[in-house]
Amino acid sequence: MKDAVNSTRCAVIAGPQGAGKTALLKALIERAGAKTPALDVSPEANVFAMTTEPNFIRFNYLGDAWAVIDCPGSIEFMQASFDVMRAADIVVIVAEPNADRAAGIGPYFKYLDDHNIPHVLFINRMDEAQPRVRELLQAMQSFSNRPLVLRQAPIREGSNIVGAIDLVSERAWKYREGEPSKLIEVPEADKERETEIRETMLDALADFDDALMEQILEDKTPPSDAIFDVMTRELSEDVMVPVMLGAAAHGNGVTRLLKLLRHEAPGAAATAARAGLDGGGAAIASVIRTMNVPHAGKISVTRVWKGALKDGDSINGGRVSGMLALNGAEREKLAAAGAGDLAGLARLDALDTGDLLIDGAIHKGDARAPALPPVYALAIRAKNDKDDVKLSTALAKLMEEDASLTIERRHDTNQLLLRGQGDIHLRHAAAKLKNRYNVEIETSAPTPSYAETIRASASHHARYKKQSGGHGQFADIKVKIKPLARGDGFAFDEAIHGGSVPKQFIPAVETGVKDALGAGPLGFPVVDLAVTLVDGQHHSVDSNELSFKLAGRQAMRDALPECEPVLLEPVFETVIHAPNEYTNKVHGVIASRRGQILGFDARKGWPGWDSVTAMMPEAGIADLIIELRSLSQGAATFKANFDHYQELFGRDAERIVETRKAALGGG
Repeated sequence: MKDAVNSTRCAVIAGPQGAGKTALLKALIERAGAKTPALDVSPEANVFAMTTEPNFIRFNYLGDAWAVIDCPGSIEFMQASFDVMRAADIVVIVAEPNADRAAGIGPYFKYLDDHNIPHVLFINRMDEAQPRVRELLQAMQSFSNRPLVLRQAPIREGSNIVGAIDLVSERAWKYREGEPSKLIEVPEADKERETEIRETMLDALADFDDALMEQILEDKTPPSDAIFDVMTRELSEDVMVPVMLGAAAHGNGVTRLLKLLRHEAPGAAATAARAGLDGGGAAIASVIRTMNVPHAGKISVTRVWKGALKDGDSINGGRVSGMLALNGAEREKLAAAGAGDLAGLARLDALDTGDLLIDGAIHKGDARAPALPPVYALAIRAKNDKDDVKLSTALAKLMEEDASLTIERRHDTNQLLLRGQGDIHLRHAAAKLKNRYNVEIETSAPTPSYAETIRASASHHARYKKQSGGHGQFADIKVKIKPLARGDGFAFDEAIHGGSVPKQFIPAVETGVKDALGAGPLGFPVVDLAVTLVDGQHHSVDSNELSFKLAGRQAMRDALPECEPVLLEPVFETVIHAPNEYTNKVHGVIASRRGQILGFDARKGWPGWDSVTAMMPEAGIADLIIELRSLSQGAATFKANFDHYQELFGRDAERIVETRKAALGGG
């Protein structure tokens, strides 16, 4: 369903790694009669031998202008896919013909369903396997809230798929290597099966169309044009998902997909209306991606929804002084971008991904996909200490491009943590820091935030005295120390009578006590205890705040070893999400990492998935995502939040304390 005006339409190609997205993109460009631009040209893409950032491509097909965005396949770069999908008129999900890997498309279906984005499923590489299409669709349907409606019936010769029958027009095509398919008569042996599959398709469509349902109930055969109209409307409304078959590497099924996109994909105006971006201004656009490019600076990739953007326009007082047409690695100057167009706006620092531009004013909205929660972390530091400022600036630019990257400063461990979606994701970030910002970093595993507490009470008398000529230093205090319940933190009180410790010095005692709690007998911060100042002495000349502060520190350092110190490890409430076929394996992973399972249930809103809740020590979740993805074909994920500290004994505790003391001694 094209708009009344012939605006550019935007298609996003996404799907799990290895499904053949880039091969499909190249086949689409070639079939459209265009030249494939250089793709994946960044140093990082070459190092990792994969698409690591979206490719933006432009071409025309039979007079229609298309902007196509090719997304990374690795689940660790899914944030970028979700960001650009918000700007898509239609999304093509590419999947491989393997029922065992069907779970990999679950996150894509969920995101598209939640945001009512029209999408097509293209099952690629049908030449490499001999799957039963019905069984394959059943496996994939279990991960989609929308019905998957097969648009083609495969034609087989022996065990090979050699062509397809369009179930709407009831015309058949035979595949030809690297060429458009050849129109043929529907093979006699396939007619009965084609009729059965077509009836299934019509039943699925009739669930959302009363007129079609009435015709089916009256045993009337609806004309092909009417079926096309129904499919076009239902696709635009995102109530069903057409399923196409092919083998992009051989050009099979590519023309059929192009035809579907041309005749049935909605246009920019329909997409703007769906997203609520069609009113309130003469010119409306949104920023769908931010790129910080060497030598070119910041480029804000923007889609125009209404009106036009022109070089020289004013945006929040700044001037558009460079508009770019993006086509792979090519960037050409652009004078203007009309409705539906994608354009790169250069060097507009005020723009962020997700911003709306309405008549030259920037509006902060929710046009950006929510940030995916981090599941993996590395401790990082600049290899050259002089690069600390450069590192901070470069990290800010990385996070500007990718909302799923975050930074956390751990003051208890004195580590700077870079958090993201996995090992490849963070190594990619490190490569960008080096290649684009000339900042090399060193990485290490994060240290869990261990702490310690006490199990026994004690009283202690401490005196600090120093005489060095002139005024000396003197402070004498008596304190009582007792443990508190887990999670109660630290409490300080005083029970001084008769002014043995003047009131102006009591805060200094508390400060000294707190200083000593930074590293207890085991080498970790001390928590969950109460200290009461019960008595003391002072000198009218030599006593001062510093003296009482040092006395407070000395009292704690001397007394804490007598209070039965015990190691505490942080425990996180961890919710692991996985396709239900892997739930039992998830239970085993939790047990192997000293976790305690609290229960599991169906994952709300995710067909075919379970959520397992457990309490797990922080040490157990450090590389949890690597094992989860390994056992679940890359699909499983988790979310963890700190819950409490618990005591840790035995060899694990001894090893941790020894390592800590060695580190402190070496520091």
